[in-house]
Formats: sequence, structure tokens, C-alpha cells
Amino acid sequence: MIEPIAEELEVPQDRIFTNTILFDEDGNYAGFDETEPTSRDGGKPAVLTQLKRQRGYKNMVMVGDGATDLQARPPVKVFIGFGGIQIREKVKQEADWFVYDFKEVLDVLPEV
Repeated sequence: MIEPIAEELEVPQDRIFTNTILFDEDGNYAGFDETEPTSRDGGKPAVLTQLKRQRGYKNMVMVGDGATDLQARPPVKVFIGFGGIQIREKVKQEADWFVYDFKEVLDVLPEV
């Protein structure tokens, strides 16, 4: 889900940190890879803080759809809430920008 935005921004694959979503043999949601640091409570802000320190980033943006994603602010400056799969009211209320489709984000990128 993140790859179209990353591609548009020319973000290399090795700089994308996301939860890996798992599907069963029928293509149904089966959970996520719990071994990834971003999957743990507090994991997202920890990874982002480390990236900010290592790479000297001043401004960071995160896209997320869940309450643990909201934990990333700070260190992220802008949080984009995503409601294309499920709308979580807390995320919708607390996001700096809430979108229902990544196309909404891609449509404004040339303006930035």
C-alpha cells in the first residue's frame, strides 16, 4: 500500500519501514509479521526516532490507520490517517490529514 507513494517520492525500498501484512492461501487477511520492530507497541516511534538521529531528518511524515500509528507523533511532524480499509474514529480525529485513498496523497505531490 505504501509503495506507490514511495515510488512517486523516489524513496528507495530499503528506506521503507512498514508492517508486513500476511494473507492466507485464499488471499484473506491472516495478521502481520510480529517480528518486525514496527509491529510492537511503541515500535514505530522508536524506529522513527532512530532514523531521525541516524540520518539527520528534520521533518518526517507517516501514513497509518491504527492507534499505534498515532504513537509516532512525535517524532513525525505530520501524520496522515488512512481510512481506505477501515475507518478508526480516533485516527480520523487526530490525524493532520485523513484520506480514504492513497490517490488523494499522490494527487497533491506534484504541488509540493
